[in-house]
Amino acid sequence: MSLLVVGLSHRSAPVSVLERAALTTDAQIKLLQDTVAAEPATEAAVLATCNRIELYADVDKFHAGVAELSTLLAQHSGVGLEELTPYLYVHYEDRAVHHLFSVACGLDSMVVGEGQILGQIKDSLARAQDLHSAGRLLNDLFQQALRVGKRAHSETGIDRAGQSLVTFGLEQLSAQEDVLDWARGKKALVVGAGSMSSLAAATLARAGVAEIVVANRTAERAERLVQILSGADGTDVAARAVPMDAVPVELTRADVVVSCTGATGLVLTAEAVAAAVEGRTGAPVAVSDDAVDTDVRPLPPTSLGTEEGCPLDLAAPQQGFSVMGEAAVAGMDAATLEQHAAWVDNGTVDRREAARTEAEAELITALAATAATVGRIPERRRPEPVAGPPRPAPVLYLLDLAMPRDIDAAVHRLAGIRLVDIESLAEASADAPMAADVDQVRRIVADEVAAFGAALRAAHITPTVVALRTMAADVVASEIARLEGRLPGLDDKHRGEITQTVKRVVDKLLHAPTVRVKQLAAEPGGAGYADALRTLFDLDQEAVDAVSRAGGADDESENSKNRGPA
Repeated sequence: MSLLVVGLSHRSAPVSVLERAALTTDAQIKLLQDTVAAEPATEAAVLATCNRIELYADVDKFHAGVAELSTLLAQHSGVGLEELTPYLYVHYEDRAVHHLFSVACGLDSMVVGEGQILGQIKDSLARAQDLHSAGRLLNDLFQQALRVGKRAHSETGIDRAGQSLVTFGLEQLSAQEDVLDWARGKKALVVGAGSMSSLAAATLARAGVAEIVVANRTAERAERLVQILSGADGTDVAARAVPMDAVPVELTRADVVVSCTGATGLVLTAEAVAAAVEGRTGAPVAVSDDAVDTDVRPLPPTSLGTEEGCPLDLAAPQQGFSVMGEAAVAGMDAATLEQHAAWVDNGTVDRREAARTEAEAELITALAATAATVGRIPERRRPEPVAGPPRPAPVLYLLDLAMPRDIDAAVHRLAGIRLVDIESLAEASADAPMAADVDQVRRIVADEVAAFGAALRAAHITPTVVALRTMAADVVASEIARLEGRLPGLDDKHRGEITQTVKRVVDKLLHAPTVRVKQLAAEPGGAGYADALRTLFDLDQEAVDAVSRAGGADDESENSKNRGPA
């Protein structure tokens, strides 16, 4: 297995970068096609959600694969490679499997334990299958990830560790007031009619809002969502559909707005929101000065593919490993961090701006001092907001679940309006308490990763074992034919008895070594046993490759039953 994943998510990149790097469906298709056409990759799949973009591939070379996948991500996202690389992370082989299984279980989600990611993984696999970019490795990997995610949700209480992004967003809007009490009787405007918007509308209906207005560019989809809401059991919400050009008028009537479209530009500008509130209250909307600046300066970038002298072991990346950026130094001890700083100072970083160079050197020095004191780099946190005059009670609540964002971030500064978007959700969820079930899910993930790796390694030797048994069967057939030539008077009964005896002898001789070699091959570092078997029995490599192409499997293969690839 040479599984490689290169990506960025809410954990590695600010929202401003994520929304610019967001991939349309057409861009994902082109990215998959270009990836499998590239030299290092034979299979590819893209997992693109509102808060992550990840490219999975089966590659034959690690460093060339990292360089190629990073370049392709930059090209198709429209964000330059220089700008994108500080935020990329890389996982390889077992670590890549561990990462996807953790994602499938909701451990890597903005809201821990949310289950929507399973549908997104399923969609990613279906797209790769439709384009024939997913071969046996990625098919097995993604299907097993779906099974692991379902197991985590069925065997543990991970659902209690967090809620869906919609529910969590509504909780943030209500400022910890009970959502049912907060939502009761309000009028809601839902912009968009996709899966996330539909979930938001259904959640609002269950919460007890009095009215839901659905605005969408495609009238049929809006009408279909309205029909679903009107026919839902347990709710008596009034629902209607409107065209997108009716949104400014509906804004003046709405108490709550949820927006999640696929638009590449802003759907609601700060001016439009301010005008709607002004039309509703009759008073100008003030601009508040107490909004916290959400811009966070990233750690200095290092350069892709410049590995000489780097203290990181790029060939064996660890959890959280990244070729560049914050994750590249997070968790290093003081001595290693100083080595990394020296490596950076020796010219592997782009030094086009002298002022930036000086600032980066100071930042690394400060991080080294911190690491020397506490033993490792602490997690970067945003500054605590400075206390200021209280903001007036909101008259309009906005929830932006789109990536790129639908609602202008400048709305944060408008008094009387509360905006919760992906960025503020990330901040809130970073401090959310973790349920005890998270540890149980982590153990499930660890067990499943080990089982998947063992099954994959065992599957790697199966074609060699099948080729060995085929060769043995050919030898038996050849010797029986020779015997018939020497004993032409041999009757059918005796011929059959001799044939079965010889086959039993061969089977008994091969059984123990083939079973044992599969057990050994399933262990870490067992990849060499296939080569040893071919050498010992002088097996033709073309015969082994033919079995692999045919997808042949030995009848004795037990290790992979319901546990990963066959």
